[in-house]
Amino acid sequence: MEEKKVVTLDLTGCKYLGEIHQRIKQAFDFSDFYGENWDAFWDLLNEPRENTVVMVYGLTKLPKKLESSGKMIVDLLEENKVYYDNFMRWQSRFERYFDYKIIN
Repeated sequence: MEEKKVVTLDLTGCKYLGEIHQRIKQAFDFSDFYGENWDAFWDLLNEPRENTVVMVYGLTKLPKKLESSGKMIVDLLEENKVYYDNFMRWQSRFERYFDYKIIN
């Protein structure tokens, strides 16, 4: 099995949504074409990639006005994890996984 890639998404100190998307873009090394919205995050997140574990920092310390954005990040990471788990069940020739951890 391939080595895992660790993606560190540090949301510590984010004060507005645009800053969250800039951190996402940087952490995942998304191109300049990243649309900085949840649909774009999903589209790029579930592209086939190496074995990946996303470490999310600062999520529970987001300002109240960004709590729904924090929830959206977790929802999309979880949805992608389930997607990968289901995909790998049917594609036994691949050995890929995706996971995430919330660190506070």
